[in-house]
Formats: sequence, C-alpha cells, structure tokens
Amino acid sequence: MKILITGASSGLGLQLAQDYLLEKHQVFACGRNAEKLANHFQHSDASTLVFDSTNKEQTDATLACVETLDLLILNAGTCRYVDNPMQLDATLFTDVFSTNVTGSLNVLAACLPKMKPGSQLVFISSAASRLPLPRAEAYGASKAAIDYLAQTLEISLVPKGIACSLVQPGFIDTPLTQKNDFPMPWLMSVAEASQKIRRGIARRQRLIRFPWSLHLCFSLLHMLPHSLWASLARQFINRT
Repeated sequence: MKILITGASSGLGLQLAQDYLLEKHQVFACGRNAEKLANHFQHSDASTLVFDSTNKEQTDATLACVETLDLLILNAGTCRYVDNPMQLDATLFTDVFSTNVTGSLNVLAACLPKMKPGSQLVFISSAASRLPLPRAEAYGASKAAIDYLAQTLEISLVPKGIACSLVQPGFIDTPLTQKNDFPMPWLMSVAEASQKIRRGIARRQRLIRFPWSLHLCFSLLHMLPHSLWASLARQFINRT
C-alpha cells in the first residue's frame, strides 16, 4: 500500500510509519521538523515530506509529488491546556485548532483527489472528545470537530468507495503526554497503540477505540446527569 502519515517525526505517527515500513509498505512520512524526520528515516525506504500543514500553499506544493494513496492517516496534532477559565486566550485556541483541524483539512484537501475506490481515510482523534474535561477546552473541542468531520465524511464518501475510520485512543506515552502534570490511567506505549490502530485499519473498522477500560468508564460517566459529572470533574481539579 501507499500510505501517507502526518505527524511522523515523533510519537504515534513515528511508530505507525516505522511499523508500516516493516510490513514493506510504501510510506510517506510527513512532519514539520526536517532534522527529526531525517534522523528517524535515514536508513529506511520512507519518503520524507517536510511541510507545515497549517500553511495551505506549502502543503499543496509539497504533496503534489504524491500521485496516488491507498491509506491516509491524519495524525498530526498538538495539545495546550486552559489553566484559568477566567483568562481565556484566543491565541491558544487558534493555535490548537490550526494544527488539529485546519492542518488536517489542508492535507485532506490535497490528498483526497489522489484516493481511489478501495482506499481508506483515518482520523486520529482522542477519547477526550467524549466528555467535557476541564482544562481541555481547546484540545477537546478541536478533537470533537475532527470526530464530526470523520463521521460526516464516512457517509458522504461512500459513493466514492473511500472508507473512513475514526480513532479515539486513550493516553499514549508520547512526547506530548509526557508534559502532562496529572494522572493518566491506562497509559500505553506507542508500540501497543500502533498495533491496535493498524489492526483496526486492516479490519476497516469505522470506530477504533482503546483501551476498552477507559472507554467503558467514559461511557458510564456519559450516562450520568450532567450536574453529577460536573461535580466529579470539579473534585478532580481540586485534587490536581
């Protein structure tokens, strides 16, 4: 398969690219950091593409070299937390949405015409989009936007023969989560996360959620009256 993965210079994207290379697929590893991409893939058959996905012109120009794709994994993302809701920073929200949503849309717009019937589109979202989590206002909202986009495209791309998969992982041990200053239950390695995602993609699952224990808890919490969940969430904030 010809596979393009964004955010492949570190974390989950890097692991996915390396795993697909081991399976002898043709991989386009994309990222902003040329040095990191060169270091990680210098001894591999990957094609490294360096561009800032938030820049549409740069994205279009760089991806023009890609002729066809069987699998597109929109993985690039960032996270910034809101520490004081009384001092909301619009720039923080703009930065998060620019990478997580606008960047994904720019890559998607450039790559969709290259995808033929039988190909597959994969959005890496987050379990955080399932519940209103304090401090995650910007991150959670951006991932909720990705969820909606993936779920609508799943419907509208059926006539084109393109499958869509939405991935909602829990906490994965990456450079991004290593900055977190709060407990991360059921934290898993990037190797384990990559395995679960690749298995779900191979099965063409429309929804790939893991770990099951975290999502079970989220499903139960989602059934609570909002006032009760809000009270529990506030207690969690007070302890952290």
